[in-house]
Amino acid sequence: MLVFDNSLSPSQQRNWEELAGITVADREEIILDIFGARAQTREARIQVDLARMQYSLPRLTRAWSHLGQQGGGIGAKGEGESQLEQDKRKIRLQIDRLKRELEEVRSARATQRTSRKRAPVPNAAIVGYTNVGKSSLLRRLTGADVLVENKLFATLDTTTRKIALPNKQPLLLTDTVGFVRNLPHQLVEAFKATLEEATLSDFLIHVLDASQREVMEFYNTTMKVLTDLGADVRQMLMVFNKIDKVADEHVLPDLRRHFPDAVFVSMHTGEGMDELIERISEFVARGTMSVDLRVPAARADLLARLHRDGTVHEVRYEHDFTHVTATIPTRSLEVYSPFLPAANDAIIEEPVQPVTD
Repeated sequence: MLVFDNSLSPSQQRNWEELAGITVADREEIILDIFGARAQTREARIQVDLARMQYSLPRLTRAWSHLGQQGGGIGAKGEGESQLEQDKRKIRLQIDRLKRELEEVRSARATQRTSRKRAPVPNAAIVGYTNVGKSSLLRRLTGADVLVENKLFATLDTTTRKIALPNKQPLLLTDTVGFVRNLPHQLVEAFKATLEEATLSDFLIHVLDASQREVMEFYNTTMKVLTDLGADVRQMLMVFNKIDKVADEHVLPDLRRHFPDAVFVSMHTGEGMDELIERISEFVARGTMSVDLRVPAARADLLARLHRDGTVHEVRYEHDFTHVTATIPTRSLEVYSPFLPAANDAIIEEPVQPVTD
């Protein structure tokens, strides 16, 4: 097989095969094959199948040139319709069907996201180049039973797990599909439902492999994909993984100089994990606020929600009210604002109108 590390047009691919006398594949086809081998869930399979169909449609001439003869008669094919035209029509129908199924997946994901927003727990998305240790980070922080393997695109589906930070503040962590240089446009489009998690999170945890020589190139690649998705404006915590594998003594000092706010860790040895958890807590705290609430005694549901959404520091009972000091996500302030002391005290009395004859 002859493999090109760039995209080929269908005619270029056909011409190269005629010249070389062997199968010719381009970068996009190889990536699609890898994605196809990794796809496990229904969502991932739909996304890969859609990208494959869109890739194959203009290349059918190459595959079915020996079936270009016309056929007439009544039955499966229309008069004068070639086998090639019939196959193209079938693939277009399959593309339409896959797009409908993918839209259903996106709707289901939007519903899940709405449910999470209803209980406003902060959310962080783990992003980065493929095979840098994103799934390892999720497993180490949450204990989640997620696939961790030393291979490209081991993760094609998002996995979200809830953790409790040292201050008891809950956080949702989402693992995302790994990025790669020159990711084919069709794959970016197909995986938008998955990549949306990065655009809608409160902040990003950008993981990089410190032991890779091309670490800066991988950083630029990830930032370009995030920019294309509109997620580059999110708050971002830089994490350099695999510091135990760095052989050159100059690499880490150089990276620290370029990224002074980054955290350097090793998922394998656990080095730097305490600092990482502390920094994640700081990022979560930026989106929270401390409040003193005066909750009616009958609103036990609100107290339960406070315990679920934030961190309750103190509870005092007084007659028909419960005084609560808590840390809540800023975006949930609207829910609790009616129970702030100022809101309770601001009782406007209607003036008494004089009675006139």
